[in-house]
Amino acid sequence: MTKTILVAEDSASVRKFITLALKIKGYRVIATEDGMEALEKLPTEKIDLLLTDLNMPNVDGLKLIRTVRQDKEYAELPIIILSSLSKDEDINEGLNAGANSYLIKPFNTKRIQYEVAKYLGGDDADIL
Repeated sequence: MTKTILVAEDSASVRKFITLALKIKGYRVIATEDGMEALEKLPTEKIDLLLTDLNMPNVDGLKLIRTVRQDKEYAELPIIILSSLSKDEDINEGLNAGANSYLIKPFNTKRIQYEVAKYLGGDDADIL
């Protein structure tokens, strides 16, 4: 069964890059421009993993993560942050909000595929 990944990323080019990297591996990707749009999509789809940026308009990544984690239905949903914020306090804040992993931009295709496979299974979980 195809796994579905919800991507919240305000940069169109980064969103496209992530979408292509995941579709190559057979994942279904729902791409949104910000946390608000992601929150609107969440109850309408069966989501297996959430990938989010932190700096986004309307609802930022931290608020998105905290909102998702407040819903018991999504308590176990894997969440990966993709952000250009690289200070220890930013990483700690993201993980404390409820993210499972934190990737710093720029990142490469293999790293995204590896992180996703870690949570959803697949061949890429073994290599990096």
